[in-house]
Amino acid sequence: MYTRKSTEEGLEQEFNSLDAQREAGEAYVRSQAGEGWALLPDRYDDGGFTGGNTDRPALRRLMADIGEGRVDCVVVYKVDRLSRSLLDFAQMMRTFEDRQVSFVSVTQQFNTGTSMGRLVLNVLLSFAQFEREIISERTRDKIAATRRKGKWAGGHPVLGYDVDPNGYRLVVNTDEAERVRAIFALYLEHQALLPVVKELAARGWAGKRWATRRGPERGGEPLTRTSLYRLLTNPVYVGKVRYKDEVHDGEHPAIVDPGVFSRTGALLRRNGATGGAPVRGAFGSLLKGLLRCTPCGCAMSPTHTTKGARRYRYYACVAAQNKGRATCPTKAVPAEPVEQFVVDQVRAVGRDPAVLRGVLDQARAVHAERTAELETEERGLAKDLSAWHREATRLSVQLKPGGDNGGVVGRLAELHERIGTVEGRVKQVRDQIKSVAGQLVDEDQATRALAAFDPVWGTLTPREQARVVGLLVETVGFDGRTGAVAVTFRPAGVTTLARELTQHAHEEDVA
Repeated sequence: MYTRKSTEEGLEQEFNSLDAQREAGEAYVRSQAGEGWALLPDRYDDGGFTGGNTDRPALRRLMADIGEGRVDCVVVYKVDRLSRSLLDFAQMMRTFEDRQVSFVSVTQQFNTGTSMGRLVLNVLLSFAQFEREIISERTRDKIAATRRKGKWAGGHPVLGYDVDPNGYRLVVNTDEAERVRAIFALYLEHQALLPVVKELAARGWAGKRWATRRGPERGGEPLTRTSLYRLLTNPVYVGKVRYKDEVHDGEHPAIVDPGVFSRTGALLRRNGATGGAPVRGAFGSLLKGLLRCTPCGCAMSPTHTTKGARRYRYYACVAAQNKGRATCPTKAVPAEPVEQFVVDQVRAVGRDPAVLRGVLDQARAVHAERTAELETEERGLAKDLSAWHREATRLSVQLKPGGDNGGVVGRLAELHERIGTVEGRVKQVRDQIKSVAGQLVDEDQATRALAAFDPVWGTLTPREQARVVGLLVETVGFDGRTGAVAVTFRPAGVTTLARELTQHAHEEDVA
């Protein structure tokens, strides 16, 4: 007997909804005693869990016991107690069928032992999913209306406030409110986010820590530049609430002076979201997404500074930006030298026959491995198709005119659906095998194509140059301790790069 209730409300009562569901199920099982039915003593009760997914402890125990063969039939009060998701329910029904487990709904008077029961089940479940989606829409509308009235609509508590468990509203936490005001004052003093982050770390100040309804504590992480920016721009501190792009007057008291909040916002807008640190350039960052800091393993993001009319581009370690320069020996590296080094390494692939040969050998190995995977999948799919076709032929002979062919027809429909899906996948696999075979180029073709790298490179736009490098290079590592740069090539990219450079050179000749 499986029972479920979506919320925890009322579960503390001596006789609650779960008990009522189980009592109805026990009565039904007793009525089937003549058929040899007996109720398992284990209770599978999920109180306070949604039916929109399968992440429920009692349901997981039930499915495990079904897998071990301990269960012959699952009884529920209503279908939606087991699941409100059509997809999840279909998967569970497939497991039930594989394990020869029946399913019974007490109040809806059907079981999956008959074709009519299965039909009614799918219809009811469709309505259950529709009801769940309607509830979700109503919940979103309720949150929007709550926010527009200035009420707290839930979510993670923020530093400076606690959530009143009785009125479900924000109340001021005096000690934390003083800390919030001090954080605003620190930013106005330093006028940059990173110095404030370092000062907060030195003081041992962290983000909001709170206990969930079920007991475990959350939050309390050290403030980073991102979380500090969110704190400084949160209108809740001046007595307002935000809903999407709208800001409304809230019911809770302000803990930050509106003038301080306004000056902080103006300073943040002047400095940008990074709070005074160099910002990422939109274009011209050749190694964006490729360059990584070797000592700490973090990405190095493109930034820039401007002096007069000149712009200086850099790549900076994300860890050093967010947590302070002392956290990583790699601070920043000028963009042009490291980009030029990578471009020279790409040129070397075309100029040095030994390097090119090694990269092409790796590319062939990658293509061969991928082809072998696809061919193995194709053989497995062909084997499944052959078995299903034989079963379909055998079942077709069992059809009886005017007889009860419900089970046979249902299995034939399932087989035909599987066969159609798998035949489509077989076509995709064969197309992929042809595509992989067509990607191979020989050494002479690659040499001729990469020989055109120098004249073609200068004609490419910055975006095209970044794409070409991305095709060939997997990662670039920079070690700030030694200044060493390590380039890892993408073996399969050489063949694609060779084709694209050849095509581009041909287009230039035509033009």
